[in-house]
Amino acid sequence: MSTATLRQSYPPPSQYVPVIRVHELLSEKGDKACSIDPSATVYDAVELMADERVGALLVMVDGVLKGIVSERDYARKVILDGRASSETLVYEIMTSYLITASPEMEARECLALMTDNDIRHLPVLNSSEEVVGLLSVRDVASAIMLQQNRLIEALEAR
Repeated sequence: MSTATLRQSYPPPSQYVPVIRVHELLSEKGDKACSIDPSATVYDAVELMADERVGALLVMVDGVLKGIVSERDYARKVILDGRASSETLVYEIMTSYLITASPEMEARECLALMTDNDIRHLPVLNSSEEVVGLLSVRDVASAIMLQQNRLIEALEAR
């Protein structure tokens, strides 16, 4: 029996286990996304990340997403450049070209976006371009592992 015949004889994995979508991830994780003003100091941003135990902050002005600042930005654009975090402003180091997700995307699509663009955090925007959450690569990887475990259980139960 050929491989093509074998593949055709089994339904796709989504028939065994529903895919996990971003809105489901956010309902489990919570839609809280910490943010900071672009005119804040990088020191304030790092302090807020430490207090909130997050690796990135959304940079917002009047409820509008302007960028994202992460620990990686801090390490590469402040520490390695010998800049002072108390004198450097968030807008000077933030990433303003943003890759975003929508609530209807699948977790695996998010992981592909993150991998292809070498990013660790993905803002989630609704159809009105409003921020509805922030996903980390850990959030997405955990969801994919959960989905794979469910698939394995479903296949073993057959």
